[in-house]
Amino acid sequence: MTLLYLAALLVALFGMVMLDRRFTLFFWRDARRAGVVLAVGVLFFFAWDLAGVGGGIFFRGETSFMTGLQVAPEIPLEEIFFLALLCYLTMNVYGALTSRQHNPGAAP
Repeated sequence: MTLLYLAALLVALFGMVMLDRRFTLFFWRDARRAGVVLAVGVLFFFAWDLAGVGGGIFFRGETSFMTGLQVAPEIPLEEIFFLALLCYLTMNVYGALTSRQHNPGAAP
């Protein structure tokens, strides 16, 4: 069960990709721009996590659903995938809202 949380995150990321592809929300509009936005978002939140750990605010929770691998002190591997999911979800929502603004009768 150590890979369950990571697997769930990967399934959710796959769902984001499928929604993006189906409705041309972000990466399928402009892959280069979307890649930059995703990378900047993940790096921003990773720096935020590092600051929170350094300040004694954030701590890694112990659970049997996680791999136990850490990318930094108190930051599990799954956090990177969670941050990517968080940013990709935000990008897709933004893409859906802006496409509806420009074409109100279109499907999201």
